Amino acid sequence: MQERDEPVRLLFVCLGNICRSPTAEGTMGVLVREAGLEQEVELDSAGTGSWHVGSEPDERATAAAAGRGIALEGTARRVRAEDFDDFDLILAMDLSNVDELRRMARSETGRAKVRLLREFDAASAETGDLDVPDPYYGDGDGFERVLDHVQAACAGLLEQIRAGQLR
Repeated sequence: MQERDEPVRLLFVCLGNICRSPTAEGTMGVLVREAGLEQEVELDSAGTGSWHVGSEPDERATAAAAGRGIALEGTARRVRAEDFDDFDLILAMDLSNVDELRRMARSETGRAKVRLLREFDAASAETGDLDVPDPYYGDGDGFERVLDHVQAACAGLLEQIRAGQLR
């Protein structure tokens, strides 16, 4: 990884911050620790909506992640205006999140920080299938599919961070 004065700061965002974005934060956290980059990468997650603020991650998401050795921690919070200043990348789980985040951003610089997480998975980028589907109202398999998508995208994201391609 190229030398930086400040860590790369990543914010993962979904709708309620109880399923997809905590899964992405937890997954990336494992990859960052395994790479020994805890001092170079900072992580957080948030939601575009406020109805789950203060809630722990969804039990189904937590169980699916635990099955892969990933801990989901923290409590849900809503995206704040200052997040667009504080984070280098704001990684949305789907296009509706991208639209909402770009509406929330106060500047073109803030809007430019918003990306779809699956853009960092080469296979997904090739097919154009870039949404991480929301598993909240679906069956239990949806949480496993989210993990599959998130693990592939986070691995690609970490590669770009290590190569100094972000920022």
